[in-house]
Amino acid sequence: MASSLLLMNQILSSPDAFAAPSSPVLGRRLKSIRHAGGACVRTRRWTSPVAALVQNFHLPMRSLEVKNRTSVDDIRSLRLITAIKTPYLPDGRFDLEAYDSLMRMQIFNGAEGVIVGGTTGEGQLMSWDEHIMLIAHTVNCFGTTIKVIGNTGSNSTGEAIHATEQGFAVGMHAALHINPYYGKTSMQGLVSHFESVLSMGPTIIYNVPSRTGQDIPPSVIQTITQNPNMAGVKECMGNERIKGYVDQGIVIWSGNDDECHDSRWTFGATGVISVTSNLVPGLMKELMVQGQNLSLNSKLMPLMKWLFKEPNPIGLNTALAQLGVIRPVFRLPYVPLPLASRLEFVRIVEALGRENFVGDKDVQVLDDDDFTLVGRY
Repeated sequence: MASSLLLMNQILSSPDAFAAPSSPVLGRRLKSIRHAGGACVRTRRWTSPVAALVQNFHLPMRSLEVKNRTSVDDIRSLRLITAIKTPYLPDGRFDLEAYDSLMRMQIFNGAEGVIVGGTTGEGQLMSWDEHIMLIAHTVNCFGTTIKVIGNTGSNSTGEAIHATEQGFAVGMHAALHINPYYGKTSMQGLVSHFESVLSMGPTIIYNVPSRTGQDIPPSVIQTITQNPNMAGVKECMGNERIKGYVDQGIVIWSGNDDECHDSRWTFGATGVISVTSNLVPGLMKELMVQGQNLSLNSKLMPLMKWLFKEPNPIGLNTALAQLGVIRPVFRLPYVPLPLASRLEFVRIVEALGRENFVGDKDVQVLDDDDFTLVGRY
């Protein structure tokens, strides 16, 4: 198992891991991969990394196989965690070159952690093999300089268990778990669901009733907080809820960018798990680290409001495309914001200063025809 994981991680550390199955580059890489000691592992026949992963997907990978063990306290100390965007090529596959560039910009500007494959990263539009490979790629390329938190939650407890085992096996530092959505359960069901995954490693619980249709009440959080792997909560129910948890010594990250300044400096949150920091990581780091700054918070508010005019990640995808840091490719059902909103974004960038945003290209207004919408990927 350990040798196969090493082989998989070496494969996944390369952008070629997401090339088409017919790629000669990937074929050569799979046929002969040299270990540090000099020995070569040769496959009997070529198989794509997707097929290799799916074949063993349901084999249990227990927490003892975690590659990058991280203490819960390390996770609890993170102040700026970016819910990183997943960019795409025109055919809908991952654009790892653009993804790696986004990651480098996050690290350079002071982000301390990233959520991989969350709502913002469109994990809901990924197959599980894509999902785990992206976590592995992020760990292998950036795991020594930033904490990698994999969204391995599901409305199926069994699926969440398998994905979390896989995520920790490929080296993620912590897991993000949402409560079961659509097929909602009882309060005791919530406790049992979370306890099923908490044993594997540091875990952040994500409460966002607007998406799940069910609030995770304080009684459930108080119960599972007894587990030593419970790192804290990403809370979207407002600052009064946050204050209540902080008063009980529970670590909280704001899940609402437009409230995160007050969450941090008035109500005691540790920090924010942010969408806006994809665009202005340096300003968001300043907002979370350098003390109360009502002026900066006010300046950022138009951008934050704009980002959530439509459900996330529609605004972010549109913005990053207009900044030229990702291709204007959307996996359906997401579609770009309308032209009027795209024009408004240009004005927001000009007001905040282009130098504060990621990338080095001029912001532009894209036409409808510039966007590619992909239904099959």
